[in-house]
Amino acid sequence: MKKAFKNHKAYIFASACAVALCSIQPASALIDDEVVVTGVRGLPRSVQDSPVPIDVFNEGDLEAVSYTDANDILQTLVPSYTLSRQPISDGSTFIRPASLRGLPTDKTLVLVNSKRRHRAALVSIGGSGTQGPDIATIPAVALKSVEVLRDGAAAQYGSDAIAGVINFILKDSPDGITLTAQTGQYYEGDGFEYIFSGNAGFGLGDDGFVNISLEYSKSDQTIRAEQYCESWFCVPEVAAMDPTFAAGVADASLADGDIVQPWGRPNTEAFRSFVNLGYTFSDAVEFYAFGNFSDSTADGNFFYRYPGNGTIEDLRLEDGSIYNFLEIYPGGFTPQFHGDVIDYSAAGGFRGDLGGGFTYDLSGRVGTSKIEYFIENTVNPSLGPDTPTEFYPGDLINKEAQFQADLAQVVDIGLSGPLTIAFGASYLKEGYELVEGDPASYADGPFALPDPFDFCTDAGTPTAAGSMIAGLDCTLPEDGGTDPVYQVVGVGSNGFPGYSPEFSGKYTRDSKAFYLDLSADITDSWFLQGAVRYENYSDFDSQLIYKFATRYELFDGFALRGSYGTGFRAPTPGQQGTTNVSTRLPNGFPVATGLFPASSAVAQALGADPLEPETSKNITAGFTASYAGIDLSVDFYRIALEDRVNAISTQDVSSDPAAGDAYDNYLALVGAGVTGAESIGGVFYFTNAFDTITKGVDVVATTDLDFGSAGNTSLSLAANYNETEFDGNVDSLFNLEDQYDFVNGDPNWRGVFTAYHSVGGFGALARVSYYGGYSNSNGIITDPITDEPISVQDIQEFDGEFLVDLELSYSFLDHYKVSIGARNILDNYPDPGMIGETCCGRIYRSDSIVDWQGGYYYGRVEVTF
Repeated sequence: MKKAFKNHKAYIFASACAVALCSIQPASALIDDEVVVTGVRGLPRSVQDSPVPIDVFNEGDLEAVSYTDANDILQTLVPSYTLSRQPISDGSTFIRPASLRGLPTDKTLVLVNSKRRHRAALVSIGGSGTQGPDIATIPAVALKSVEVLRDGAAAQYGSDAIAGVINFILKDSPDGITLTAQTGQYYEGDGFEYIFSGNAGFGLGDDGFVNISLEYSKSDQTIRAEQYCESWFCVPEVAAMDPTFAAGVADASLADGDIVQPWGRPNTEAFRSFVNLGYTFSDAVEFYAFGNFSDSTADGNFFYRYPGNGTIEDLRLEDGSIYNFLEIYPGGFTPQFHGDVIDYSAAGGFRGDLGGGFTYDLSGRVGTSKIEYFIENTVNPSLGPDTPTEFYPGDLINKEAQFQADLAQVVDIGLSGPLTIAFGASYLKEGYELVEGDPASYADGPFALPDPFDFCTDAGTPTAAGSMIAGLDCTLPEDGGTDPVYQVVGVGSNGFPGYSPEFSGKYTRDSKAFYLDLSADITDSWFLQGAVRYENYSDFDSQLIYKFATRYELFDGFALRGSYGTGFRAPTPGQQGTTNVSTRLPNGFPVATGLFPASSAVAQALGADPLEPETSKNITAGFTASYAGIDLSVDFYRIALEDRVNAISTQDVSSDPAAGDAYDNYLALVGAGVTGAESIGGVFYFTNAFDTITKGVDVVATTDLDFGSAGNTSLSLAANYNETEFDGNVDSLFNLEDQYDFVNGDPNWRGVFTAYHSVGGFGALARVSYYGGYSNSNGIITDPITDEPISVQDIQEFDGEFLVDLELSYSFLDHYKVSIGARNILDNYPDPGMIGETCCGRIYRSDSIVDWQGGYYYGRVEVTF
């Protein structure tokens, strides 16, 4: 009965978060004849017959990647999916933002079992302010397959589906147990890692199942750095003059060895789990549910604070004595940042076939992501000697709840195939919260202001109290005075100040959506689909979007396909409500920089407008071909993204009345009640900043070679060319250097070639990943007469890189499999950075999507019962 229901159900696109989308049988390669229904409703179609480009990776494809993080797995398998390491990047150290087709991760919709995945609590600070789902919370052991729809699909799925859709299908086997253990480390001798995972399926009578997946992993940090030595401060030079200095730095910085500024992968530890279950009562009623719990911790560090950098300065105390934080941290300190990411969700519903070609899916889901921050090995400078050295800066919490109805009716109207009419409605409630930190993490102590104890008059002479202080010099700073009595230092835990009561709180909204989708085979050769969607948000105007997709088979084995659609992405509650003050170090000098909501009094005073949805127009056109056992698809795309959300350039802040606009910004902070406004050096906010055009091509080819008794070889090639350009003038937002780096900072070309040969119980995998060249600038040439910018200068060209992975495996006694292998077996690194972005002990561009950790070798054992 259950099997009959599932076979009939394949005709209907009947379960998704914003649209019905069935679970599928996984394909054995990127392109083949396996039946899928992702991206269309109606009769089941193969990947080759789909009107839009889609990749399907089965369980074997996923197991052949040695990473445990689903982000790394996707980057390995999907050329247009990229991410970078992101050290010293606040919460992005713990939740790495990714990109599909060159667009930030929040432009890609993520589904689990065809239901929308809740967002992570992190809003990336700066840039596009990305807030998307944390894919790393999905353990690889839980996955039956992954479907990657590389096409704009917001009209079908709702907000976020501009670059594409990624659907993670959970395992649903009712029996069997698989246990896996893996360990490995980098060629450099660091980054030791071990992973234990297990999956077990159990039957619920004859018509149900429970499938449970568990994973535990622990990874040590890596360090790819050299000693901190810059023009403003050089550890080796200072240590040579003072032999006691280096030991003090190493002890105080919590860095390994003598490196005071680590760059690399953080220490991580994670437990992740998923449960998937279903029970079929009859053809008319099937119950399903799934959920997860994940708890992961990681640590990172901020920039090294050297003596005299604006934080470690002499302070004159209330008793008149001089104090310096070198008494706590001889030689300076490197703040150590920790994040505990807790993620859990539950989804479930009822679906079935009521007869007459009518099916339904009624579902609900809830999801929560929480980041608990902790920072140590640092100080709140404004508190002086009373400062703690450990702080709890607060939490970030994202919550979502959604209820949805997906209905479909199959009607025979005399076409080559039946017409599928799919329609439904959704209600989504979202909330974002900033939880207050401990008081010391945001307190504005006495040293946030000059002369906190009134030792000097405004005229630069000692007061009665000051006349009692030996050695006090009240000469005003503007007159050349240098006495510590006037020293001003930062407010809050240095590196990451805590969330104060004024900037903590909740931001909520809700939305309603309705959609209609029609699809049918008009003739034996021509398939046509159209969709329209209406969404209404409590904090935005409504959106009406649409999409058309078609496929026409010119002759057997060759077909044209394409789509056109409009889309949108609603700025998240987090993007609209988050506040952050973090310490940045341009030219080695610390500057407290504040991010404020566009709707806040601070941003409004600086000229901000409330955020509006981003909108898009997507075009895809290509062909599929099958000849002599080779399957090929080539798809061109163009994505015009309007009103793209991005941070404005940081605006200077100064408490000096002679500082012009910077002083006006300071007054705006004071007027808005910002704690420690005197110590903030810059402010920025998110805005609908500019338009872009992203275009490129995807090429995918696969084939299988049968060598008889010598075994079978599967070959696949996937390549992507992608480029993004500004659509309009952005001089008011980006200087020429930033514009150049935005367009040229990532490789345009990316490719993955995979070969797998099996014979008997032996298997051999070879994978070659290619990253094309890219470039980066460092500076602007200006007109000597007008002082206007002319062009960029100091451009560094980075060569392309090949990274080769190899794995050998052997299966025996029907239950056991052992594997050994290496990622980046040739130990290749990207070109070292030679310009400004690679300062402070950094060797490689830390934001590079080309991995800069070097070779990694591993071993794995799998037992199946």
